[in-house]
Amino acid sequence: MPYADLHELRLHYRLDGNWQNGNDAPVLVLGHALGVSHAMWAPQREALTARFRVLSCDGRGHGDSTVTPGPYTVAQLGQDVLDLTDALGIRRFHFCGLSMGGLVGQWLASQAPMHVDRLVLASTAVRFGPRETFDARIASVLAEGMQPLVEGILARWFTAPYRIAEPSQVEHVRALLQACTPAGYAANCAAVRDADLRESLARITAPTLVISGSADPGATPEQGRELARGIAGARFVELPAAHLSNVEAAIAFNAAVLEHLG
Repeated sequence: MPYADLHELRLHYRLDGNWQNGNDAPVLVLGHALGVSHAMWAPQREALTARFRVLSCDGRGHGDSTVTPGPYTVAQLGQDVLDLTDALGIRRFHFCGLSMGGLVGQWLASQAPMHVDRLVLASTAVRFGPRETFDARIASVLAEGMQPLVEGILARWFTAPYRIAEPSQVEHVRALLQACTPAGYAANCAAVRDADLRESLARITAPTLVISGSADPGATPEQGRELARGIAGARFVELPAAHLSNVEAAIAFNAAVLEHLG
């Protein structure tokens, strides 16, 4: 995977696609969840790259991208996406973001609508909370590292039956979480903690699909419906999954995204 040098930041990115329709094939940008990397989108690669040029990256503070001093903001993470696409000569794109990536998608579509064609917001909300939960998580990771948090995260991200039935998928995500640096996790955790996009939703004009997992304790279906109600014309889909719906319900997730993006 190549790197893009953007001011003080070096982003590790990946651009995939069979491009059978030529270089004018539409671009789909993927935004990952807190604590993982572009690799969380592995269940989507084959389905999406058949029709799109798919751009994913390790966000600031994640994977092989630079861990700049924190705390970060969602606006900062959104600007990173704009800087990366600009560096690659991409003027317009679809965007699909999950959890923290969904917050970034809301910011992009409301603050830079001229760049976003269609939008998918998965397992996310207009705001997460309570603040004390994120403060405790930040304090824990800075004091003890990622390991004490990992089991609790996996329990929220996957239902118990799925963890039993698909241990290899769970282990893949476990490895991504364990590889995240404490400083990067804490800085991004602050961005999620402080985000409140309620007043921005009315500015989103991109056709939007909101996806929620029926068993998601972190971004509940109720929060997903609230998000969809705030965006004119948005559609809502509920999938049988916990938080990482793109993994646990990959086939249905891919079908919903492809239908929405047309």
